[in-house]
Amino acid sequence: MASGISVGQGFDAHRFADACSDREFWLACMRWPEDEARGFRGLDGDSDGDVAAHAVIDAVMSACGLGDIGTLFGVGSDSAGAGLHGDEMLRILREYVTARGWSIVSASVAVVGNAPRVSVHRGEASTAMSRALGATVSITATTTDGMGFTGTGEGVAAIASALCMPAAHRV
Repeated sequence: MASGISVGQGFDAHRFADACSDREFWLACMRWPEDEARGFRGLDGDSDGDVAAHAVIDAVMSACGLGDIGTLFGVGSDSAGAGLHGDEMLRILREYVTARGWSIVSASVAVVGNAPRVSVHRGEASTAMSRALGATVSITATTTDGMGFTGTGEGVAAIASALCMPAAHRV
């Protein structure tokens, strides 16, 4: 590729934790208040279940040709990512790709689910993700009009894209 610019895509989905769980709802590097999560529990996962952060990680790793979230953090409750929050994971990602000669230009993530209403804290969430990633992150949200696991309230998904380039080409 003559320009050195590379685009990657990422996806993540997690189901809501069991009804008896006291798991907090983390999304886009923010803990969402219970009332704004519309009664939904936190998302299951080895880390905080932040689907937005996880999708962005996959997108950046893909753009840089470095694998995916499992390459960086491993898989399972005893992995390097276990117990981490999305902002910590994005900082580790930034250091990882920078050490390998890449620069993250920007990312975009679409959250798919019935809760929370992302528009309420879109600015805060974008700022939190951008600060952790070291690049602009834009956030959109949608529902599936009652279809599929996100539409029936079983979980939340996120789709992301990232633009990266070799650090030597960054102006």
